[in-house]
Amino acid sequence: MSTAKRAGGAKQAGSAGPNRVLAMLLLVYVFNFVDRQILAILAAPIQADLGLNDAQMGMLGGLAFAILYSTLGVPLASLADRTSRSWVITGSLVIWSLFTAVCGLAQGFWHIFLARLGVGVGEAGGVAPSYAVIGDHFPSERRAFALSIYSLGIPLGSALGVLAGGYIAARVDWRVAFVTVGMAGLLIALPFRMVVRDKPKPAASAGAVPSVKLGAVAAVLARKKAFWLLSFGAASSSMLGYGLAFWLPSLLQRSFGLDLVHTSWFIGAVLLIGGTVGVLMGGALADRLGSADRAFYGWVPAIAYVVAVPLFAGGIWTSSVLFAFLLFLVPQALAYVWLGPVTSAVQHLVEPPARATASALFLLINNLIGLGGGIYALGQLSTLLTPHFGSEALRYSMLWALGLYLLAALLMALAGPALRREWVAER
Repeated sequence: MSTAKRAGGAKQAGSAGPNRVLAMLLLVYVFNFVDRQILAILAAPIQADLGLNDAQMGMLGGLAFAILYSTLGVPLASLADRTSRSWVITGSLVIWSLFTAVCGLAQGFWHIFLARLGVGVGEAGGVAPSYAVIGDHFPSERRAFALSIYSLGIPLGSALGVLAGGYIAARVDWRVAFVTVGMAGLLIALPFRMVVRDKPKPAASAGAVPSVKLGAVAAVLARKKAFWLLSFGAASSSMLGYGLAFWLPSLLQRSFGLDLVHTSWFIGAVLLIGGTVGVLMGGALADRLGSADRAFYGWVPAIAYVVAVPLFAGGIWTSSVLFAFLLFLVPQALAYVWLGPVTSAVQHLVEPPARATASALFLLINNLIGLGGGIYALGQLSTLLTPHFGSEALRYSMLWALGLYLLAALLMALAGPALRREWVAER
């Protein structure tokens, strides 16, 4: 059977091919990260307008979003596995887009905090079901690369959020930026639902998860060492990754003297170039090397983290904008290498009907620790260091946090041998 036939399988009446489905999922994921990351570029005008400190901004970027985003992702993914993955994604898109627009109406800290909670509620139902839809449409030997294509939504969405948010805020107002991107997300809900359809769920094989119930899937994963190592490895790297992504615009304005527009250009270019290359490279390497040895699904990210640390340190420490840009490009690429390999590996720890639930349990750990803790931790550390380092406190906060990548590398390296034993082969 040809690769194309294996990838798409027999089409349902009126269903789209796998590449069209992947393209629509990518578009929705782009808006996911536009709405999530726009807060970073707008941090300075929001702080000036609402009188917020770094610790409060850290809560808005991390805890306010991550609390419900992480916890609701699990029941929503379980619902998607039992009902319709495409409908859950569509409803989630509508909810998070509406609450993004509501952020533009905030008059104080608690107003915008609650609106960010709403964004988290909506986005909770978007990612894990999308991973499962991709798993249904692409075979095992192509899945890591397909998930890497989907994961391009992270650098593309982050860059678009930074560029659009910075431009609109500089030309009009930060409130208009939130309303604009929120309304834009609503416009793609109907086209998405028309293209993306659910495939019939295959019956579980003997010895597999008996039904798609949260407790049953959790029990299977709890016995797998690879799941815990991948989850906590990703969480450690995400603490630093989300922290750097959120606070880098503020660092460029405080320590490098860039204005809002030039900051958005700097961040946008780093994300588009470095992020795109890293995401695609990770998926391609994992599919190529992992076909011979499953351990490479953990080892590829581990190597990337180790190489990234000194390059990030150089970019943070230099006083030259040009050197900072050049030094950030390579580690920014390396920071995204893990997405394809790890998200693919997690789906191979369970049978196909449980993929969305397994992905959500992985994302629960990754996001609650990484997104919920990283942004707040770097902001709080910056606040504590301000009496000693003044406007350079954020720079030192980032430098100290680089140790999280070394911890992530160790955990991913240990996950490699476990993946050899615990991988669930396609049937």
